[in-house]
This record gives sequence, structure tokens and C-alpha cells, in this order.
Amino acid sequence: MLEILKYLKARYMTEKAQGIVEYALILAFVVALAAVLTGNNGVSAAVKGTFSSVVNQLNGTTTPAAGSNG
Repeated sequence: MLEILKYLKARYMTEKAQGIVEYALILAFVVALAAVLTGNNGVSAAVKGTFSSVVNQLNGTTTPAAGSNG
């Protein structure tokens, strides 16, 4: 029985297993973030509103630069 426990410990307590867990956590975080941003909630509306505001400001600022002879 002790040999089986030693084998399982050596098999599943390695750095490789730790790396797999870290990748799984990163993937879960990315999926959760994508779900929040694509859902119909306040975060999605705020991000869309911010980008729309930036686009409107960039399109609305067509005045010539100071000192230019245009």
C-alpha cells in the first residue's frame, strides 16, 4: 500500500502537473472574462460606450493644427 501511495505522489505531485493546473486556471480566467465582456450587462455597455466616445472624438476633431497655412 505504501508503494502505491509513493507512486501516486511521484506521478501527480510533479512540476508538470502544476503547469497543467496553471494553464487550466488561465484558460478559465480568459473564458470568464470573455463571457463577462460579451454578455448584455453594464461592463459590455461601458466598453462599447468608451470606444464609441473615442471614435466620435477622433472624427470630430478635424480642425487644422495651430500655425498651419491650410
